[in-house]
Amino acid sequence: MRVSRQSRLRLRLAGASFVLLFLTAVGLLMWLARDYHMQIDLSRSGRNSLAEASVALLGTLDQPVKITAYASERKELRGAIRELVARYQKHKPDIALEFVSPDADPARVRDAGVRLDGELIVEYGKAKENVQQHREDKLTLALARLARGGERWLVFVTGHGERSPERQANHDLSLWAGELAKRGIQTRSLTLGGEMQIPQNTAALVLTAARVKYLPGEVKRLEDYIKRGGNLLWLADPGPLNGLEPLAERLGVEFQRGTIVDPVSQALTGASATFYVATEYGAHPSVQQFNFTTLFPDTVAFSHQPPKDWRAQELLRTGPSAWSETGALGAKIQFDPGQDIAGPLTFGVALSHELESGEQRVVVIGDGDFLSNAFLGNGGNLEFGINLVNWLASDDKLLNLPARIAPDLRLDLSQHAQSLIALFFLAVLPLLLVSAGVLIWWRRRRA
Repeated sequence: MRVSRQSRLRLRLAGASFVLLFLTAVGLLMWLARDYHMQIDLSRSGRNSLAEASVALLGTLDQPVKITAYASERKELRGAIRELVARYQKHKPDIALEFVSPDADPARVRDAGVRLDGELIVEYGKAKENVQQHREDKLTLALARLARGGERWLVFVTGHGERSPERQANHDLSLWAGELAKRGIQTRSLTLGGEMQIPQNTAALVLTAARVKYLPGEVKRLEDYIKRGGNLLWLADPGPLNGLEPLAERLGVEFQRGTIVDPVSQALTGASATFYVATEYGAHPSVQQFNFTTLFPDTVAFSHQPPKDWRAQELLRTGPSAWSETGALGAKIQFDPGQDIAGPLTFGVALSHELESGEQRVVVIGDGDFLSNAFLGNGGNLEFGINLVNWLASDDKLLNLPARIAPDLRLDLSQHAQSLIALFFLAVLPLLLVSAGVLIWWRRRRA
C-alpha cells in the first residue's frame, strides 16, 4: 500500500505529540514527587509509623521542638536518627533536627554532657532532656516529660501497712510508680509520724488502705493538708477506715458496709464475684474520652455529699445488677433484701474546690487493687491510673493519652535461650546436614 505524503506528516505529528505529552507527564510527576510526599506503611505491626499515643502527644505540644543529635559521620547511625525524627516531623513540622559531629566539635559535646555516640538532646520550651536510645517509646516519653513543664511529686503515706510504691509484692504499687516515673511523675513515701509536714512541692498525696489505726496527730496533719489546698488521691478498700473517719467526713464521703459483688462481671471474668468490670464512666474530664474496660477487685461503695463550695463529679458507678454484700463472701452469694445494699452504687468520685492559687482536686476510689502489681496490666487500669494523676497534677492537656506507646520491636532472649539457639545452628544443624549427605551417598553407592 502506498503511503501519501500527508499521511506521513500526520504520523510524524502524532509521534511528536506523544513524545511531548509523555515528557510533560514525566516532568509533572517529578515536580509532584519533589514537592509532595506520601508514605504508606504496609508492615503488619505498623512499625514504620508513629503509634497513636505519640501522635496524640504531638497534638498537645504548642511550641517548637529542637532535637540535636551528637552523632559521628557514620551513614547508618545518622540515617536511623533521620528516619525516626522524620516520623515525628510528619505530624509536627516544627520539629528541627541538627547533627553535631563529636570529632569536629568535642567542646560542644562535653558541654552538653553527652556520653554516647548518637545521643539526642531534646529541647521543648526552656526544658531539655537526653535520649540515648533511638526508639519511639523513649523519644515520646521524653517529650511527655518535657510537656509537663516542671517536676511533679506523688507522695504516698506509709507507716500503717499501706501499699508501697517501692516494694514488689502483688498488692504493692511499684509497677504503677515505674510507669509514672517514665512520664515525669516522681514518687516517694512519707511517714506522717516521722516528718514535720507534708512537702510543699507535692502534686498529690496518696492514701491507701491502712492495716493499723492512724494516730490523732497524723489525721490532724492530713486535715491540715486539705485545708491548705492540697490535692489527694484516696484509694480505699473494704474494711475499717482505721482512724480516717474525720477525713472522710471533711470530704463529704460516707463509706458503705460490705463489698461490691456483681454476677454480670463474674460471668465475664470467670473469677470471683467481687471482681467488678467497669465499661461506662462519668462525664468528668479524666474519663470523658476514656473507652477502656477496667477491672476492680474487692471494691467498697460510698455515698458523697460535697462540702460547701466544693463540686463533685462521679467517675465510677456500678450497674443495677451489682450490690454491696454485707455478709460472708462464700462460694454462693445472693442478694439479701434488708441486709445488702442494692445497686447502682458509686465507687469513684472527683472533688474540686476553687482557690485563689488555682483549683484544689481530690479523687476518692473505692479500690486500691486495680493499680496494684497484680492487676495493673488488666484492661485499661494503667491508662485510668495515669489519667487520675494527670488530672490531680493539673496536667489536663495530657489527659486521655494512650499509655502504651509503641509495639516492642526487640527480641530479648535469656542467656539460656541464646545458648540453645547457638547450639542448634552451630552443632545440631550441621550434624544433621552431614548425616543427610552421608545417608544419600551410602544409598547411591548401594544402588
